[in-house]
Amino acid sequence: MAKKYKKTRKELLKEPDEFMTLTGRVIGFAVDHQTQLTYGLGIVLVLAVIVSGIRFFSIRAENKAADMLSQSLIAYSDLENQKSPDELYGAVSGNFQRIVQKYSGKKSGKLARLIYANICYDAGRYKEAIDLYNAALKDFETHAMIHSQILNNLGYAYEQQKDYSTAVSYFEKISEAPEQVLRDEALFHLGRLYGKLGQPEKSKAAYQKIVSDYPDFIYIDMVKEQISG
Repeated sequence: MAKKYKKTRKELLKEPDEFMTLTGRVIGFAVDHQTQLTYGLGIVLVLAVIVSGIRFFSIRAENKAADMLSQSLIAYSDLENQKSPDELYGAVSGNFQRIVQKYSGKKSGKLARLIYANICYDAGRYKEAIDLYNAALKDFETHAMIHSQILNNLGYAYEQQKDYSTAVSYFEKISEAPEQVLRDEALFHLGRLYGKLGQPEKSKAAYQKIVSDYPDFIYIDMVKEQISG
């Protein structure tokens, strides 16, 4: 059974009024010095307003996305113990889809995509989960722990679809990555899946790697049984 990614609550940010403040100053200066303004200075002032506006609206959009994500997580938590995974998906999918579609480039939008991927997985909607996980890989490519967990979840999702070869490819990425994150668990899944694919030598090699490199692995006794059996 796949390990479920724990939901993360995004702390709300306070929206600054810097855009209105700076814009007001620029306009006031232009009015007071309208006869002295050269064409070049006018261009600089226009650019200052545009850049300030972009920054302001970016902050405002991030705040809006964070607020929507927070409300969606509250709704999810309220229903989590009352509904089946499929019912829960039906109840909250609209909220998460709106965040992902409107704020996909924002931090909260990226978090929403990952959380929604797990909701889809839990509901047995593996194709939808796979699409979201693949998008999330790019969002979190610089965060080793989260990136490895997404690879793990992709492996789980493909296994649920009986596509063992593709599942193996994702667990292999974890086992071959320079980081040690989730490598022991990935090797364990490779041992299982190689067995399902009729590759006993590869299966045994993966299990032996766990014994030699991760003697404190939580399922070490099971691994040793697989080797000896």
